[in-house]
Amino acid sequence: MNIPALKIGEHTARIPIIQGGMGVGVSLHRLASAVAKEGGIGVIATAGIGMLEPDGAQHYFKASSRALKREIHLARKLAPQGIIGVNIMVSTNDYKVMANVSLKENIDIIFSGAGLPLTLPKFKSYYPDSRTALVTIVSSGRAANLISKRWIKHYNYIPDGFVVEGPLAGGHLGFKMEDLVNNRFKLEDLVKEVLEVVRPLEEKYGKKIPVIAAGGIYTGYDIAKFLKMGASGVQMATRFVATHECDASIEFKMSYIKAKKEDIVLIESPLGMPGRAINNEFLESVKRGEKKPFKCVYHYIKDARIEKAPYCIALALTNAQKGNLKDGFTFAGYNAWRIDRIVSVKELMKELTDELKKA
Repeated sequence: MNIPALKIGEHTARIPIIQGGMGVGVSLHRLASAVAKEGGIGVIATAGIGMLEPDGAQHYFKASSRALKREIHLARKLAPQGIIGVNIMVSTNDYKVMANVSLKENIDIIFSGAGLPLTLPKFKSYYPDSRTALVTIVSSGRAANLISKRWIKHYNYIPDGFVVEGPLAGGHLGFKMEDLVNNRFKLEDLVKEVLEVVRPLEEKYGKKIPVIAAGGIYTGYDIAKFLKMGASGVQMATRFVATHECDASIEFKMSYIKAKKEDIVLIESPLGMPGRAINNEFLESVKRGEKKPFKCVYHYIKDARIEKAPYCIALALTNAQKGNLKDGFTFAGYNAWRIDRIVSVKELMKELTDELKKA
């Protein structure tokens, strides 16, 4: 098959692959720019970005703003013709700050999930000349319908796209634990749901609204399957961790390469939602009921259950990003165990597009 371009708002990517945003320093300017240079859409994750700054604990919002602005500038310098996006979690305390920094810097695309970004177009209205496209990350047709209605009613804004994240994704998941354990949902069904919501909107408003499949997509053959279903593209995160350009430590990347299938586990996050991660001694000790004594100085997530939490997830993820897996762990998608080597982004994109052409 010919590889179709992916158009989101005013921006057209030659290859319909979005590199998923991975927080606390896993996808920053190096990874995002490398993907953008190869014709995909590179994404800088804003979650916990200020925690990697020297003054992150004392002045988190200020540090986050500075870090995001710097990462956007560096990504654009490395990939001046590429498409760069940011991933902003609704559940983070600096959500409004990150949205405004991104819009002020005229980022190409904002991807927003981990909650319903019901007011996102309001921020864009402050920047009337903005070319930034607004894409929401959802896990159901119901969520896509609710966001669309709210945006159109209150802001007269039709969504520029939807990323449909299924149950096989890594990190925090928008499903109940029992539904994940019982395999109640499939990405294929969720994509169909969202397509059914989008089609009447496209007809009514005369605007193409791309639906992007995400969660567990591993090969070019997987990409082809969703394109044939009607999706306009895919989002992939796990595959981009084991690349030379990924912004995480070598120890973080090696945890993927060493992982066996049985090591990919579902966990109850201290944030009160399920997540998928690579099991290690840190998570085993949590499972045994060992509470890690800590002072969680960052509080970057809204409503984080700090008092009852067995560990500070912000600190655990920061430790992992830096390579200290004794005091942290790595989130990962269902297929992370299939990764067996570190490659360049260029090699990975070629492998995926070659498979896509053959599919």
